[in-house]
Amino acid sequence: MGTDSAVARETAWLATAGDSLPALPSSAGGPWDVIAAYEQGAQTRTQATAIYVTRGRAEQVRVGNQRVRPRYPMRLELHWPVRATSPGGSSIAAVEAQAFDDAIELLRQRVTGPLGDKTHGGRFLSAAEVKGAPGFEVTFEPAGETIRAAKELRAIASYWVDDFEVNA
Repeated sequence: MGTDSAVARETAWLATAGDSLPALPSSAGGPWDVIAAYEQGAQTRTQATAIYVTRGRAEQVRVGNQRVRPRYPMRLELHWPVRATSPGGSSIAAVEAQAFDDAIELLRQRVTGPLGDKTHGGRFLSAAEVKGAPGFEVTFEPAGETIRAAKELRAIASYWVDDFEVNA
């Protein structure tokens, strides 16, 4: 496996269903309509709940004389549409914000993985457990701005992964 497949491997982990962890895809009963590698672009984006998987950056850590370990923070762009209004015409943004928080909690549970396996099903050496790096973090964009601009709530979830070591 090369570092070029890291985003695809992580996307596959997030789209996995039927194990002991929460299912994220709506097709499996989860809250997320789209789980995709990389941002899909404005022309293909719909008003769907979405996780776009990217990497924040990549680095290489020397772990031995001839061994290096690729390491990078996974960066998940989270989009949650605010689609409806109440009969009085007021926004239901608070209800959608709670649903967004609930969906992010399910995402956190899947990212942190099952007890005893922090490899995302063997896809990485470790995920969300990199020594000296923050665990699962979420940064929310201001709701007032994103609802006015795009009728959605947005956040960035991030965590570090160590990929498999290679000779270098």
